[in-house]
Amino acid sequence: MSDYLFEEIVGDLICGVDEVGRGPLAGPVVAAAVILDPRHPIEGLRDSKKLSPKKREILSQEIRQHALAWYIAEGSVEEIDRINILQSTLLTMKRAVEGLTIKPDMVLVDGNRLPQIAYRCEAIVGGDDKIPAISAASILAKTYRDNLMEILGHMYPHYGFERHAGYGTAEHLKALKKWGPCPCHRLTFAPVAEVDKRLSRKADREKRRGINL
Repeated sequence: MSDYLFEEIVGDLICGVDEVGRGPLAGPVVAAAVILDPRHPIEGLRDSKKLSPKKREILSQEIRQHALAWYIAEGSVEEIDRINILQSTLLTMKRAVEGLTIKPDMVLVDGNRLPQIAYRCEAIVGGDDKIPAISAASILAKTYRDNLMEILGHMYPHYGFERHAGYGTAEHLKALKKWGPCPCHRLTFAPVAEVDKRLSRKADREKRRGINL
C-alpha cells in the first residue's frame, strides 16, 4: 500500500476482505469482511494459512467478539458451476461487504481483483499478511469454511473432506474416482468433470446394453 493511501485512510473505518476456497474441487467459496475496532487491538493477526488451526480458532473468537462489524458470505457450488469460480468469488466478496451492519469508509481486498461495490476500494497483493483487517477476514473465512467442510465430511464420509477441505489431494482424487462426484463437488472443475463424464459414458453403455438384451 502506498504511503499516500495509508495517510488517507488513517482514522477512517477500514474494511478488510478476503476469501478462501477458490482452488478446491468441492464445497463453497467463502469470503469475510471485517471492520476492526482500534480501541480493541487483536494481537497475532496474520495470513490464516500461517497460523495453526488452534490459533485460528482463538483469533476467530476474538475477532467476532471485538470487531466493530463482520460478515461471512458463501458462493455455492451451483453458483460456481454456473458463473465460474472467479465471478462467484467476486460476488461473494460483494455479499460480505454489503452484509456489514456498519458502512466502511474504505475497503481493502486481498489479491489483485476487486468486487463491484459502492465503496472506495483497493486490491492489495499479500494483504492478508500486511493489513490487520484483511488478516482478520482471512481468519474468519478460513475457520468458517474448515468447519463447514468438516460437517460435509460427516455427510459424505467417503471423501475425507474434514481432512483436506475439498482440495485435490491424492486421497480425494482416489475417492472421487471410486465413488464419483457427490452434491458438493464442483462439476466444472477438470478432475471432477472427467470423472463425471466417464461415469456418464458408463451409464449410457449400461443403458444401451439393457435395451439390447
